[in-house]
Amino acid sequence: MSLTLHGYWRSSAAYRVRLALALKGLSYDSVVHDLRTGAQRAPDYRTLQPQGLVPVLDGPDGPLIQSPAILEWLEERYPNPPLLPAEGAGRAVVRAMAAIVACDIHPINNLRVLTMLRQDMGADDVAIGRWIGHWVREGFAALETLIERHGAGYAYGDTPTLADCHILPQVYNAERFQVDLSAFPRLVAAATRLRDRTPEAAPEMQGDAA
Repeated sequence: MSLTLHGYWRSSAAYRVRLALALKGLSYDSVVHDLRTGAQRAPDYRTLQPQGLVPVLDGPDGPLIQSPAILEWLEERYPNPPLLPAEGAGRAVVRAMAAIVACDIHPINNLRVLTMLRQDMGADDVAIGRWIGHWVREGFAALETLIERHGAGYAYGDTPTLADCHILPQVYNAERFQVDLSAFPRLVAAATRLRDRTPEAAPEMQGDAA
């Protein structure tokens, strides 16, 4: 059975999955759900994703939700090339790096939160920018330390891992909101290396990019 990725071009969570698919050389079909119009909340889509969020990866095991879980499934079902280190301690470090993005940066900077800040709490663009920048810098500072400790071109070692699949989309978001990343040279270098390696996964290369 072929793979179908339900996503949106600017979704950083969908971007993570596209990166893993590209690194593993897996082909897939794309189905677009425009987050700006609320298409992800349509009843038929909620049969795939009860939360009404992207991405969903539909394949031989049925629809899979939540990008960290999807990435782990891809790693288990398509183990080559590996996106986790061979040793247990290394896998724990990579998963921790990924969690800094997936648990501590992205959830409080995603579209739902920013919409609530604007509509329900009266935050203007300046306040939104400060909010985003604060949480990005806090998380990236920790990641920069970990990359200095464990990286050798990528976030962990000299080959891309699930950590890089999380970090690059968050760098893309930070650049979009003009967050100063000059304090994180190792992180930016690792993200740039992965970006150059996987141009087909970039948001601007998706069919729904606008």
